[in-house]
Amino acid sequence: MKAGVLRRAGEPLHVEDVHLTAPGDGMVRVRIAASGVCHSDLSVQNGAIPQVTPAVLGHEGAGVVVEVGPRVTSLTTGDHVVVSWLAPCRICQFCLGGRVELCEHGIDHAFAEPYGTVNGEPVSCAFGAGTFAEETVVPEAAAVQIDSDFSLERAALIGCAVVTGVGAVVNTADVSPGETAAIVGCGGVGLAAVQGARLSGAALIIAVDRVAAKLEMAVANGATHTVDASLCDPVAAVRELTGGRGADHAIEVVGLSTTIAQTYGMTRRGGTVTVVGAGAFDDQVSIPALSVMVDAKRIQGCVYGGADPARDIPRMVDLSKVGALDLDLLITTRIRIEDVNDAFRAMLAGEVARSLIVFSDPLEEESHV
Repeated sequence: MKAGVLRRAGEPLHVEDVHLTAPGDGMVRVRIAASGVCHSDLSVQNGAIPQVTPAVLGHEGAGVVVEVGPRVTSLTTGDHVVVSWLAPCRICQFCLGGRVELCEHGIDHAFAEPYGTVNGEPVSCAFGAGTFAEETVVPEAAAVQIDSDFSLERAALIGCAVVTGVGAVVNTADVSPGETAAIVGCGGVGLAAVQGARLSGAALIIAVDRVAAKLEMAVANGATHTVDASLCDPVAAVRELTGGRGADHAIEVVGLSTTIAQTYGMTRRGGTVTVVGAGAFDDQVSIPALSVMVDAKRIQGCVYGGADPARDIPRMVDLSKVGALDLDLLITTRIRIEDVNDAFRAMLAGEVARSLIVFSDPLEEESHV
């Protein structure tokens, strides 16, 4: 099969032939229909997120089960699934306590034995998903079944951007109707968060970014106001829009100490700061110590939108079906796997919400007949 392989951090991906191992106990083989190109993939490519190489990248995809291994009970050949990089064990303390996204063993498969070979050399599977490929092998728990009449192209985005962005607002921040929300960073996940704020009934949805094109996308996704951080102080701008108090909720979807500090600054006293962006380990955030006590703000991290994949992925499909979420707004361009490096360039340039690598989606093919 063709796959986007990272040979060494900092180098472009190479499209190479990868030979997958047969699915073992509890594993399934999935033919990928489409895969979104996420900023976390770029972070692996440029070395910000460590990864054993060579490795097949990609963690946001959907497809069709083509083979099941022994002891697989919930899936069968022909099932349509969304690939989740998280495979909850369902028996650890976090899973039993309702915090499935923190599962102690949820990403064990990402560090398991190589799942295939490239030119006879063992190849790893980034994030345990490897969706920049025509096929992948994942644990049963990492392949969440969805309705077969739902477009796999749209479903691909649910695997990360939508669950993470919408979930950050709905599950973790728990935005209530009438509250104000500021979304800092309007890439694919940030735009999904904007849709989540709209879904939650936020009265004021302020999108903050440094790229004008992204702010235009944010308005299309439901933002009521925008702040161009390249032209003004975003903290002062958000405070002005909220009557001087600051936002009830501020959600950071960039992953930089500077934007995290800004997000804290634009949150009202007693408000909630939710950090979604994946930053670097050595990037330290500085917040005035007295403010932490006096302003009584809550600062919380958010992994995978606080989601339970088995619960939230089908839920996102249902919300899309009834028009409560518009996944087409998140797809800027459809590309081939050979164009993945240009997708990284376009992401860095702020040209896209999401580039979608399309292999084949039966429903999309039918729609064009």
